[in-house]
Amino acid sequence: MYKNLATALRAACVSALAGAVFITLPAVSQTPAGANPPAPAPAQPVKAGFVYVSPITEAGWTRQHDEGRKAVEAALGAQVQTTFVENVAEGADAERVIRDLAATGHQIIFTPSFGYMEPTLKVAQDYPNVKFESITGYKTAANVAAANARYYEGRYLAGIAAGRMSKTGVAGYVAGFPIPEVLQGINAFTLGMRSVNPQATVKVVWINVWFDPPKERDAAMVLFNQDVDVMAFHTGSTAVMAAAQERGKMAVAYHSDMRKAGPDAQIVAVTHQWGRYYTDRVRAVQNGTWKSGNLWGGVREGLIRVGDFGPKVPPAVQQEVLAAQKAIGAGKLQPFRAGAKAPVRDNEGHEVIPAGQALTDAQILQMNWLVEGVQGRITR
Repeated sequence: MYKNLATALRAACVSALAGAVFITLPAVSQTPAGANPPAPAPAQPVKAGFVYVSPITEAGWTRQHDEGRKAVEAALGAQVQTTFVENVAEGADAERVIRDLAATGHQIIFTPSFGYMEPTLKVAQDYPNVKFESITGYKTAANVAAANARYYEGRYLAGIAAGRMSKTGVAGYVAGFPIPEVLQGINAFTLGMRSVNPQATVKVVWINVWFDPPKERDAAMVLFNQDVDVMAFHTGSTAVMAAAQERGKMAVAYHSDMRKAGPDAQIVAVTHQWGRYYTDRVRAVQNGTWKSGNLWGGVREGLIRVGDFGPKVPPAVQQEVLAAQKAIGAGKLQPFRAGAKAPVRDNEGHEVIPAGQALTDAQILQMNWLVEGVQGRITR
């Protein structure tokens, strides 16, 4: 009703003013002669909201995004005011929280979880003047940008380290859901391992949840009982790393450095670095240059970094991994490129990357297979 009334009033005003002549008069100074002009009013800080899918723990997915939020505060100081809501379930709860942030004056809202994509788009339709950042989403709108990282680049590098460190040649992988992002990680990790140990195998357990520390730990223990001596995972807590420490095994940290949870177990960490991206996007809102877009960045863009080696990793292995990281950043190494003479096959024997060729971004984003060397199936 109010929208129609406002439209009618605008039409009436336009009609009444049609043909009118407007004259611009010179501004009259209100400052007495010899007095200093008043200082301009300070700009209001940008209000930035963040929605987290799990609690903020000492390490993990949510921790890295909260570190990104803190980086925004450190960079912009009084020019920004941040708000976060943690442990928000995907779905109706997410929509309610996102809508509340939009309704309370937040000019930009970051929603870092794949299941937040649709609720973000729905709320964005009702708040066209608010900017939204769908992190790990892929759909965009005029006021919704999407951003994701090439996590698989870090996974390949971690696979090199795991391949060098494993004595059994058998790795485990605790995985959340069989979405393309997770499949990319499993496959890249396996290819990284097999680049230094062609006989390496990776055993996968699906737990169908992102954050459930007891379930993550149980899955890790099952795998450790199957000749696995090094573990990777795509879940939200430090439970797998802690399990490796408990069992005297090794693990690759994901999202964050997890040496506090596994001081002896951690061999390397694949960390996500969101601070620069978040700061740039808030600054763009501040200066009026924000535009929707869809970024998929990795090592080269600074979103993915591999390092934080554990004490068991020899210097030669560290140097090998860091050299490979540099090559990926320079575009000289592509995890999903087949060798000149041998194609890459999936674990059912089908050719998925022809010899000498690399997958396109579109093919990587639609990945729905597990590479040769992975012992597991995709749950559908």
